[in-house]
Amino acid sequence: MIKTPDSLTIARVPKNRNSLGSRENYLEAGAFVARTLADADRLSILLCVHEGKKSVSGIVEELNLSQPLVSHHLRELRRALLVRMERRGPFVYYELADSRILEILTALKDLASDLLAARTSF
Repeated sequence: MIKTPDSLTIARVPKNRNSLGSRENYLEAGAFVARTLADADRLSILLCVHEGKKSVSGIVEELNLSQPLVSHHLRELRRALLVRMERRGPFVYYELADSRILEILTALKDLASDLLAARTSF
């Protein structure tokens, strides 16, 4: 057991990537997802696929991005477990892995809008 600065006691958990039991693992996982979301094109792709499965070519057409760029971002989003992939013959379709992602994106947009509206300088 270790004491954290905020007086919470947490169990010492082995450094297992599949376990979020420790504060350090929780923070590392959150930072990993935050880094994945820190790109406007990736956010656009997530919003594009939130209503259902879309092919890579459909995403390319809707967002007016290049196919290699969309494929790169989809690979990163898959790596972060934010999208699911389904292969049907020669086509690959993507969708949000969890409906809570859209809620998080909405909350992030609202927070950013409030913060920007309240700023007086940078």
